[in-house]
Amino acid sequence: MISTPERIVVYGVTGSGKSTLAARIAERTGLPYVSADDLTWQPGWVQVPDEEQRRRLAEVCAGERWVLDAAYSRWKDVVLPRTQLIVGLDYPRWLSLARLVRRTALRSVTRERICNGNVESFRQMFSTDSIIRWHFRSFAKKRATIRGWAAEPPCPAVVRLTSARETRRWFATL
Repeated sequence: MISTPERIVVYGVTGSGKSTLAARIAERTGLPYVSADDLTWQPGWVQVPDEEQRRRLAEVCAGERWVLDAAYSRWKDVVLPRTQLIVGLDYPRWLSLARLVRRTALRSVTRERICNGNVESFRQMFSTDSIIRWHFRSFAKKRATIRGWAAEPPCPAVVRLTSARETRRWFATL
């Protein structure tokens, strides 16, 4: 394992706390934090076209130092070859779902601006393209990905964390 990784991906199911942990890792280590949502969503919740997402991620990953809070399947092949450490948040569904519902409801009330000025709403929360529905559609696949990487890492190191307590302990070692 690299003693001080300088290119880190935090990966996990929707609502697991990827962005929060990635930002904290960046703050602790001095590495630049990159929000995948900022690269993939335009104002009005318009998705950036796939090829442009890949271009943006290739530009980020060409850098020598970064913490990225996701690795979407459409551009994992761009990110993983440059990654020195994957931090996999393999939490139980109840924890990530509770965090996601609480966060989404709070943002719907406060109208907090996220990823390029977008805001979440209660209408979105219960729509067919809801982030909560996405959690249910993607949970098993993302969890299997983390476990597969832990068994056979695609890059130098994978840290699989299965609880918030374990994550706090790991983070304290940075």
